[in-house]
Parts: sequence; C-alpha cells; structure tokens
Amino acid sequence: MHAFYQYMVDHKDVFPKTSMPSIEDYIQTFTKILDQQEDIICICITTKFSGSYNSAMNAKMMLEDKYPERRITIIDATVNTVLQGLLVIEAAKMKENGLVYDEVIQKIEEIKTTGRIFFTVGNFEYLIHGGRIGKVAGVAAKTLGIRPLIVLHDGEIFAVGVTRGREKSKQKVLEKTIQYFKDNQLSPCDYRFCVGYGYDRVEGEVFKEKLQTALLQAFPDYDVPILIQQIGATIGVHTGPYPIGVGILKNMIFRNNS
Repeated sequence: MHAFYQYMVDHKDVFPKTSMPSIEDYIQTFTKILDQQEDIICICITTKFSGSYNSAMNAKMMLEDKYPERRITIIDATVNTVLQGLLVIEAAKMKENGLVYDEVIQKIEEIKTTGRIFFTVGNFEYLIHGGRIGKVAGVAAKTLGIRPLIVLHDGEIFAVGVTRGREKSKQKVLEKTIQYFKDNQLSPCDYRFCVGYGYDRVEGEVFKEKLQTALLQAFPDYDVPILIQQIGATIGVHTGPYPIGVGILKNMIFRNNS
C-alpha cells in the first residue's frame, strides 16, 4: 500500500483509476469459503461509490444452486474504507460472543447507519478527477489554497466547510467530530473510533493523539481505544496521498447472559 501512495507522491501529474472486482473474482473467493463448509457475510463498499455489491450479488446467485446448504448474504455497507473495517470487526466480535448468523446480519444492518467519517485531503485535484467535486469549485479552491472538510454518511460524501492550510483543516476535523457527538447528545463511549491516513503514518499517529486529547477534554469519561489504519488504495485514488480523518461506528455492547 505504501508503494501506491509513494507513486502518487512522486508522480503528481498521474491520476490512478479504480476497477471494481468482477463476478468471477467473487466466485473464486466465495467458493474457497463454501468448500470449507462455512457461511458467508460479504460487506461491500457503498453502492454510491462502486458496483462491487452488484458483482457480489450476481456471484451469490450463481453459487446458490451448487451450495444449497450454505448461506451467502451480501450487505451494502453504505460506508467505505476504515468504516468497512470497523463493520467487519464488529461482525467478528458478535460471532465470538455467541450471536448466530441471522443475528449478526440484523445487528450489522442496524449499526451501519451510525457510521460517519470526518476527513480532509491534501488538495482538490483528486476529487476533481474522480468527479467528486465540480471543476469550477475546484479551480477556485486551488486558487485560494483552501482545504475541504468532508463528511461521509449514508453512502455519500458531503462538504461541510473549508479552511486554509493543512493544520487548520485537521483541527477542524477534530472539532467537527466533537461537535457531532455534542449536537446529537451521543456518548463516544458507545462508539468505535478509527483514524485513517494515507501516505504519512507519522502524521496519522500525531492526529490520533490529538483526537484522544480532544475527546478526553470534551468527555472526561471517555475510555475507548482509538484504532489507526492506512486508507486503502480504492479510496486513495479519489482523495490523493494525503487523506486524514476520523471514522466512527456505534459498537455492540455484549453482556454475559449466564
């Protein structure tokens, strides 16, 4: 992954493109799992960004007759990147805590709507080339040297402001995250947090520490560990090498029923 981001850093005039997994890709992956007598829950990137969900659904329909005793469920995550990862972690956590297949699916469908990503990027170039922002707005942004503040929820991205300079944009991301919890009267203790970064791991680590400090200042009872993950190449194509932000997802609280 680092090589991908390094290439973008070294070749600023090159704009990579993505290609979604084919039906055959899913068939090959699913078959390996089904042959091991395992059921499948496939959590796909939001359909607003990719046709991966449709490819997975077609693969499921092609395999159901061959494996009638096995279950295959395809879920539209309505999110992407680090939040997809958090959904997978939650699904695994549910299984470890004894929830059965149908219960895991039900809970994933419930909590995926709570996902939010608050982030910024290095510049508008990649958003323009990826069709995520109008060219006129992009030209103005480049001229003024401003940075976008963006929120992803319900499968779509929304601009929630702009600022000048990298450090100010990162600070605004932190403020937007804290503000979201306060405005909606939510407790961060009920959520999983993940910092996502692109090329610069060190910047991501420093940002994580600042997020931890901001949460503790705003919510003294906060005691949830923050994960940190590199943002995948699929999203990096659209954000460029310097995306950074916070992903949140409500977690499931398990109690010992014995």
